[in-house]
Amino acid sequence: MDIRDKLKIIQSASGLTQTGMAAKLGVSFVALNNWWTGKAKPRKKHAEAIDAMYREYTGQKIIPKTVLAAKKELIGKESHQHKNIFNVIAKNPDIRDQFMLALTYNSNKIEGSTLSEDETFDIMFNNKVLPDKSLIEQLEVKNHQTALKYLFANFDEKKKIDETLVLKLHGILMNGIRDDAGFYRRHGVRIVGSNVPTANHLKVTKLMDKLFPDINKKSRDIIEHVSNIHARFEQIHPFSDGNGRIGRLILSAMLLRENTAPAVIKQENKKLYYAHLRAAQLKDDFTQLEDFLCDAVMFGFDIVSRK
Repeated sequence: MDIRDKLKIIQSASGLTQTGMAAKLGVSFVALNNWWTGKAKPRKKHAEAIDAMYREYTGQKIIPKTVLAAKKELIGKESHQHKNIFNVIAKNPDIRDQFMLALTYNSNKIEGSTLSEDETFDIMFNNKVLPDKSLIEQLEVKNHQTALKYLFANFDEKKKIDETLVLKLHGILMNGIRDDAGFYRRHGVRIVGSNVPTANHLKVTKLMDKLFPDINKKSRDIIEHVSNIHARFEQIHPFSDGNGRIGRLILSAMLLRENTAPAVIKQENKKLYYAHLRAAQLKDDFTQLEDFLCDAVMFGFDIVSRK
């Protein structure tokens, strides 16, 4: 496979423009375009950077154990610096609202929302109705905000994450949007744009019953634990819609219970997020997802620290 083929696959997998790809590689648009058209070949360091980007976006990235261990150690140190992460969030309105905005905007955007961060802010905190935007998208914002408020209001690090909580969160998230809000799906579904098989709808309840005890198990490696649970939940795909957002809410709850900042998965990293999920689900390789979630958690700590 030559450089041009790799660049085209990267663009298809990432959704980046040539300008965006050039920026990530640290080169000019002209240089990348010359590689794209075959007018020039990249130097060794740029060819290696292209190879690394290709592996990342195709789910073949190799994460050195030492790198992943260092990231997990850093997260552990950040957690120890705060006696109670949840109390920091709950008692500081600016931090709480920043999490509300970051989690709501990015989670909805990952699922295809066309709303900007500023528009999301206005809907959430100024109660604005945007006449030129979809009412469903605006309802999704308010519903996600309400689901987070419910999660925070009922947070208890000793309380189990169970079916009652998950169905309640889905009922809030899909209120006024779907008739089956708060219920597991009763039909087959597929994950759009993915070859990951989802569970037979007749097995959803049984699979979720098996998942909840594992969600509530204690683990010395919280990142490994949440990565495993998140990949399993998304593959079960228990709801007709809203699986990604509910999965990320569960992720936040699990991390908070372990005195760890919620993982803010940025919408611009959507393609990487999906690639790493697929690697975990299809290849049983969780290292890429763990590495990705480490970065998302550290962004959460930045919010806690008001960086």
